[in-house]
Amino acid sequence: MYKYDQYDQAMVDARVEEFRDQARRRLEGKLTEAQFTPLRLKNGLYLQLHAYMLRVAIPYGTLDSRQMHALADIADRYDRGYGHFTTRQNIQYNWIKLEDAADILADLSKVEMHAIQTSGNCIRNISSDHFAGAAADEVVDPRPYAELLRQWSSFHPEFNYLPRKFKIAVIASDTDRAAMRLHDIGIQIVQNDAGELGAAFYVGGGMGRTPMIAPCINDFVPLDRLVTYAEACLRVYNRYGRRDNKYKARIKILVHELGAEEYTRQVEEEFAHLLEQGVEPPFAELERIRTFFEDPLFEADASSDIDRSDPDFALWVDRNTVAHKADGYVSAVISLKPVGGIPGDATAEQMRLMADLAKDYSFDELRVMHTQNIVLPHVRKADLHALWTALDEAGLGAPNLDTVEDIIACPGLDYCSLANARSIPVAQRISERFAKTGKTETLGQLKLKISGCINACGHHHAGHIGILGVDRKGVENYQLLLGGSEAEDVSLAKITGPGFDEHGIVDAVETVTTVYEREREDGERFLDTYRRIGMNPFKEALYG
Repeated sequence: MYKYDQYDQAMVDARVEEFRDQARRRLEGKLTEAQFTPLRLKNGLYLQLHAYMLRVAIPYGTLDSRQMHALADIADRYDRGYGHFTTRQNIQYNWIKLEDAADILADLSKVEMHAIQTSGNCIRNISSDHFAGAAADEVVDPRPYAELLRQWSSFHPEFNYLPRKFKIAVIASDTDRAAMRLHDIGIQIVQNDAGELGAAFYVGGGMGRTPMIAPCINDFVPLDRLVTYAEACLRVYNRYGRRDNKYKARIKILVHELGAEEYTRQVEEEFAHLLEQGVEPPFAELERIRTFFEDPLFEADASSDIDRSDPDFALWVDRNTVAHKADGYVSAVISLKPVGGIPGDATAEQMRLMADLAKDYSFDELRVMHTQNIVLPHVRKADLHALWTALDEAGLGAPNLDTVEDIIACPGLDYCSLANARSIPVAQRISERFAKTGKTETLGQLKLKISGCINACGHHHAGHIGILGVDRKGVENYQLLLGGSEAEDVSLAKITGPGFDEHGIVDAVETVTTVYEREREDGERFLDTYRRIGMNPFKEALYG
C-alpha cells in the first residue's frame, strides 16, 4: 500500500493547521456559517441533523492495522464508539463536535490519513475494486493507477471548484466490483490482442435523481496517457457543466445533453491540445508508486485443504470467501451486516479486532468494500478457521455475502439532513424477517439496496431490489424498485408502483421474493428471473 513521502506529509499537516484556524474563527464568530461552509466541506465536515459528520478518505479502500486502530481510537475519543463504512470506501463519524474537528484531522495525519476532498464540488476519493491485487481475474493491480489519479487530483487548481462533485472508479477486470459505470468517470484497465495494457473510459454515469449508465467514450487509451485523458474529460466538463442549476450540474447531464459522440469529440480535441502543449503524465511517479503495491510474500506451498466438519464454518467459507490469485489463499469478507444490525457500522472494539486479525492473517492489510463490508485480501486457507472463530465471537461472522441480508443502506433520516425517510430501521426489519423465515439461503444471490432520499447514497437504482424513501405529505413512504445492477451487467431498477409504509415495504420485499421462488428456472439469480419474466408478475402479486 502507498506510503506518504515528505511532500505528502507536509501537505496534509499544513491543511490541518489551516483548518484549525478556520474552525477557531468560526467558533469565535469571526466567520459566518455561510462563509465557513465551503471551508469545512473541503475537509470532509458536514453539518447533519444532530451534529457534525466527518467523512475520512480511505483511498481505493486500502488501509493497514495501524490506520484501523487510529480510526477506532477516533470513534472512542471523539464520537460515540463506532464508525460507519460507506459505499465510497470511506468511513464517517456522525457525532463530531466542531471544537474537536481539527484535533481529529491531526490524529489522522499521524497515520497518513486525511479528510481532504471527501465533500464539496471537487474530485472525491478515488475508488477501486476491493479485491484489487488479490483477484485472479484482473489484468493488473489497478490501485497504482488509482493512487496516481489521487495525487493528480488532490488540490488540482483547475478542478478545485467544479460545477458539482466528481467521482472516479478504477478497475482492472471484466467483473465490475466497484459500480464503475455508475461513476462520473469509470476506468477499466484492459489488455488488447497485442498484449498491451490500456484504459477504457466510461464517462457520464451516476445515480441520484437522474440515474444514468456511463457510455464508453474511448475503449483504449494508452496507460501512459491515462491522466492526460482524464484531464481532458474534466476540462470539457469544467468548461460547459451547469453552474446555474445544481440538479443539472453533474457530468452525466452534460454528456446526455451534448450526446456521447459530441462530448467525445470535444474530449479528443482537448486531449490533442494537451499533448501539443507538452502536458505529459508523471510516468516516473507511476513507476515509484508501483513499488508500494508489490505482492506480499505468499507461501509457495500453502495448503488448499479446509476442514469443513463444522457446518457453521463451512457455510461462512462458502459465502464469505472469494477465490485468490495465489494457491492456498482466499480473500475473506468480514460482514458488517449482522441480523438486525446497522449496515456498515462497526464499533471501536470491532475495528481493533479487525486490525489485529489483518496483522495476524492478511499481511497487515484490510480493504473497505463497496458493499459496506471489510475484506482481508490475503488469507491462507489454513488460517480460515481461526479467523472465523475470532470473528464469530465478536459478532462479525455473519455468512451473508451477496444475500438478501447483505443490505446496502445510507444513514437516512436518523442522521442525514437531506433524507426524507429512515433507511436503517427498514434494513434491520428486512434482515430480521429473512433470517427468521430461513429463506436467505434458498434465495441465493440477491442484492438489496436502500436510500433515504433521491440522492441515492444507498444505490437503490442499482439493487436487484431497491428501496427509495420519500416524503408523502409528511409521512415516510417507500418506493420499491426491481431489476438494477451495479456490476458488469449494469442496469437501472424500475419502480413497481405505489409505495408502502415502513411495515408494508418489508412485506412487499418478501412478496417479490416469493414470486421469484415460484418463477425461477434452474441456476437463475433473482435478477435473471426478473429480466426473463418482466415486471408484471411482480406487480400483480404486490397490487392485485
